[in-house]
Amino acid sequence: MPRMLDLIRASAVPANLVQSAAKGALSVPPQEMIEILVYLAMHNKVFAEKARLTLAGWDEASTREAAANPATSKDVLDYLTDPQNLRPIVLPLLLENSATSEASILKLAAVASREQLEALLKSPRVLQSAAILGVLAASPNLKDNEVQFVQAKLESLGQDAGEQPGMHPGSGSPEHDGDVSDETVNAYVTEHASEIAAEAGKSFEPVVGLMESTASAVESHVEPVAAESHDHQAAAAKRAPDKKWILSADEQRGSALQKISKLDIKGRIQLAMKGNKEERSLLIRDGTKIVALAVLESPKVTDGEVEKFAGQKNVLEAVLRAIPMKRRFMKMYPVVRNLTFNPRTPIDVSLGLMKNLLIQDLRHLSGNKEVSDTVRKLATKMFRQKLDVTKKS
Repeated sequence: MPRMLDLIRASAVPANLVQSAAKGALSVPPQEMIEILVYLAMHNKVFAEKARLTLAGWDEASTREAAANPATSKDVLDYLTDPQNLRPIVLPLLLENSATSEASILKLAAVASREQLEALLKSPRVLQSAAILGVLAASPNLKDNEVQFVQAKLESLGQDAGEQPGMHPGSGSPEHDGDVSDETVNAYVTEHASEIAAEAGKSFEPVVGLMESTASAVESHVEPVAAESHDHQAAAAKRAPDKKWILSADEQRGSALQKISKLDIKGRIQLAMKGNKEERSLLIRDGTKIVALAVLESPKVTDGEVEKFAGQKNVLEAVLRAIPMKRRFMKMYPVVRNLTFNPRTPIDVSLGLMKNLLIQDLRHLSGNKEVSDTVRKLATKMFRQKLDVTKKS
């Protein structure tokens, strides 16, 4: 007899039963129930939000068992290790579970909080991994003695503490005023080679809503003597074989939008990382995820730009997920506020950030009809709690 999870994957169960599953109300073993909830949270658009909320309050004993069990599925372990979902109490179990992927630990190490860093630095597995230690060495949350400890561990593993694996070029610089090196761009292209290959030939297609906001920008950048008809521009933008990585000097003098329309994916990635503010403002809206995310990897991107990106409704959800993954961006309160108020921000991201909001912003968020009911209800609850604490003090 097939498992309930297999039936749900095959869409072979009625909607009311899937709804019960999202509430954690099926008569199946606890470990299978967690698998079902993670599957729904990741793949079911209708019940994903409910499944995520159910997982957030799932029984601690069952969660600990899943975190420690090498037989637990990779999807469940990846979900539990994700910084947005991680419970502090299960982190040591996840770190020592041989089935927990190193990739998921690296992802956590890149954004680890103080509490998480302490757990990571106590883990025998972490202390034997040069890759994870290399990422930890770049953490702004490490204390001086911990930096020395990590560097000593790296040296004992035969690694140069100055060239730690896992660090991204330029990641230590909050703002880069000069040229971005080709090595920085090439590293990003190499790291994401498979994704770039899968999207090969895809032209610049902005996320819905961009065209209205850039129509006037196109007119202001096109010189009268070089004006082209709308039909001709549309046709030119669709000629994929003509896309180029490098532009001539004459082409570079054209408008930012014209320049971008002539580039293939690799060219747009290069421009996202090496271009100017205007070009980044367009490429952050690129419908090709790997291009849009390259903007956030640029050493030239400023805090003010990221603050604006966090509030935009015409960017991919992947962009809004990526912003909180960078510790530098999360140190800026306006970024946190803009993300939680942005109705396009994935609900799990918003719920994870709300605890950082000031009381007046919680009040405004509780009345914001653009965001989901779940976000408004939690904002209302948190506002009342903080208000009570303020009154008592």
